[in-house]
Amino acid sequence: MKFSLDLNRTCVMGILNVTPDSFSDGGRFYDKGSALAHAVEMAAEGAEIIDVGGQSTRPGSVPVSVEEELSRTIPIIEALAGKINTPISIDTYRAQVARAAINAGASVVNDISAMQFDPDMAAVIANTGADIVLMHIKGTPVDMQINPVYEDVVSEVYTYLKERIEAAQQSGIDASKIIIDPGVGFGKTVEHNLRLINNLQRFKDLKVPLLIGPSRKAFVGHITNVATPDMRLMGSAAAVAISLYNGANIVRVHDVKEMVQVVRAVEAIKSYG
Repeated sequence: MKFSLDLNRTCVMGILNVTPDSFSDGGRFYDKGSALAHAVEMAAEGAEIIDVGGQSTRPGSVPVSVEEELSRTIPIIEALAGKINTPISIDTYRAQVARAAINAGASVVNDISAMQFDPDMAAVIANTGADIVLMHIKGTPVDMQINPVYEDVVSEVYTYLKERIEAAQQSGIDASKIIIDPGVGFGKTVEHNLRLINNLQRFKDLKVPLLIGPSRKAFVGHITNVATPDMRLMGSAAAVAISLYNGANIVRVHDVKEMVQVVRAVEAIKSYG
């Protein structure tokens, strides 16, 4: 099913990690049966897109092989495409995986590298007409959290995303297919993440939809003093609410049912502004 974004309401993207080692839910949905059941559940709870990931990009993570990533994700996407009407996204920076996922039924590619880790990614997106999420990252997952430094994090991330939008369009990708993500938690300190969330309105100048993914992240645990990722529900809800109020169009979350409630409440409050 093709992805269609209504900018008059917020889209909830449900996270489906088919990995043994993701930071929050690694191993929980690693087998096909539990992964499919969880995706169906998230769709029923109100997720308007399911984001399937086959390798962890948590801080310090080491990449798996292309073959392993394909074996984890493609059977799930093929099965999901015939089981639910919810659009499917593939969370990958590899062109080969993106192409296979699109052929299997995905309509969005969520690329943490903004198409910079794999030079073939832009051609895949341009040729297939898939939507692309261009995310900011400083470094790679292996080293991104080793003392990330910015002079002005908001301006630097803004400039990076502006340049990546321009590069995407120069590669033949239509602006209507582009979504941006400032990449909270990807090469940022707690302060950097909070500054970005507080200044999301700045990114609206780029005239493309804005995605944010604060769910269960370490910075949420730091400010709430909650060490365990799956106990960060309330902190994540606060970060999602502020992000929406500041202009986010898509929220990428683990706890779909609860975050749908947050989203609808914020939308109602904003409608009376």
